[in-house]
Amino acid sequence: MPTPIDLYFSFRSPYSYLATPGALQLEKDFDVEVVLRSVLPLAVRQPEFFNPANLYKALYIAMDWERRAEMLGMPHKWPSPDPIVQDFETFTIAEQQPYIYRLVWLGIEAERRGRGIEFAAELSRTIFGGTEGWDQGDHLAQAAQRAGLDLADMEATIGDGSEHQAAVEANQERQAEANHSGVPLFVYNGEPFFGQDRIDTLRWRLDKDGMAL
Repeated sequence: MPTPIDLYFSFRSPYSYLATPGALQLEKDFDVEVVLRSVLPLAVRQPEFFNPANLYKALYIAMDWERRAEMLGMPHKWPSPDPIVQDFETFTIAEQQPYIYRLVWLGIEAERRGRGIEFAAELSRTIFGGTEGWDQGDHLAQAAQRAGLDLADMEATIGDGSEHQAAVEANQERQAEANHSGVPLFVYNGEPFFGQDRIDTLRWRLDKDGMAL
């Protein structure tokens, strides 16, 4: 049996998007299985993380993820609509969030169907790769189909989302046990590797452990 590597992933995180090619490559090069553990973004879990006093954090991320995407040769544009509803002047998070819960529940369902990381790669590319109105029409259905999944069947299984939300909260508790709250976060044998730019370090660890195929 392949050794599991947990990947804590947010569908609002551009860095999670940038991690998907490397995550898929891990399964091709090593005797591992990447387990998608969808979590809510910090902006929803910890609304105080982004505030006017910490504007520099948001400005840095807005600049850095685009240059990283360009370096990696990945299409990139800030999503329209944003996966969370947030006022970028006050950083206030809206009470009603019409997108992010649907996305995170779909991530849970995709993993249950054995196509978690494939779905995360296709869906995040749709969201962050420049698709205007990614929530409209058949964009999500096409992303699911490319990952080998049926969106309508997934959403029928999700229903009111209560069971899937419980799974999200369990993922968040499990992530806290790994002593980190950021994404993307890979956890291998209890060892955390934070950030899409730490995949090389994770690969080094896997090589040291004789996990190469």
